[in-house]
Amino acid sequence: QVQLVESGGGLVQPGGSLRLSCSASGTFSSIRTMAWYRQAPGKERELVATITRDGTTNYATAVKGRFTISRDNAKNTEYLQMNSLKPEDTAVYYCNINARRIGDIIFINYWGQGTQVTVSS
Repeated sequence: QVQLVESGGGLVQPGGSLRLSCSASGTFSSIRTMAWYRQAPGKERELVATITRDGTTNYATAVKGRFTISRDNAKNTEYLQMNSLKPEDTAVYYCNINARRIGDIIFINYWGQGTQVTVSS
């Protein structure tokens, strides 16, 4: 069974910082891309950042230069460091991994339960 557990969300003032973590439990033979998405009220879920197994990163234009995605392959964990937060960053943040379990052939997308980030004074 695969489980993604997120932590680190909360309330922060504009200009502040938060660090999200997502730890994946399960017997994986490989985890390819890890990613963070977010969904604001009344809006569709959008991609925030991705990181490949070798560390190549990609960011949405809205967060480039402020957010940093990273991963620890030994711990099956990904992180999202969010700096210079703005009210428009308020959303539920979801982690996502593309992984193959031991004994499986195909890769599947798995999702965390989501963590609320609120940026407000």
